[in-house]
Amino acid sequence: MTLAVGTNAPTFTAKDTNGNTISLSDFAGKTIVLYFYPKDDTPGCTKQACSFRDAQPDYQNKDIVVLGVSKDDEASHQQFTQKYNLNFPLLADTDGSIINAYDVDGGGYAKRVTYVIDPQGKIAHIDSAVNTTTHASDVLTALGL
Repeated sequence: MTLAVGTNAPTFTAKDTNGNTISLSDFAGKTIVLYFYPKDDTPGCTKQACSFRDAQPDYQNKDIVVLGVSKDDEASHQQFTQKYNLNFPLLADTDGSIINAYDVDGGGYAKRVTYVIDPQGKIAHIDSAVNTTTHASDVLTALGL
């Protein structure tokens, strides 16, 4: 069961692709697309990440931050990022704390669920029926952008 629209987004802190510490509070006042995915460099996850990569200019123009989350470690995220020229941070949730807080544990990996968090830190949209190829544009459409 996923969290509900209108509730406060659970706070988190994790290391990103480059070893930087990232917290939800770092993006206060911005819209955040927090997408969970099972594993780096697998077919569906690659399509999904590349859809966000290709749409990144649209997200930046609307001042929306994209963060990907999986249980993979920083080294895996670095290889995935370099291989596909990803232009947004991936968060290493190796202990599953973010996955558990957002209720997307798939039994050793993250279920494919996306949360949009509004500038006030509340969940504004949830997508649990992800089309990996068109996901980035689907999220923008859902937000009316």
